[in-house]
Amino acid sequence: MPAPTPSRPHPAPSGGGVDIRLRWWALALPALAFVMLFALILNPSQAHAASGDPAITQLLERVQQLLAR
Repeated sequence: MPAPTPSRPHPAPSGGGVDIRLRWWALALPALAFVMLFALILNPSQAHAASGDPAITQLLERVQQLLAR
């Protein structure tokens, strides 16, 4: 009983570039995040520090010490 021979896959059409489309939010969300962060850099008075939690404060101080080295 002979085994069937595998067929070759069809070659890709060479008629031009690949047609890939991005969703609208794939560009809008990173752009919105960039604008929001840029606005915080330009106007830091709008960014209010969190109060109270000493663990967060200690963590941030430790990170600052490590970055200062």
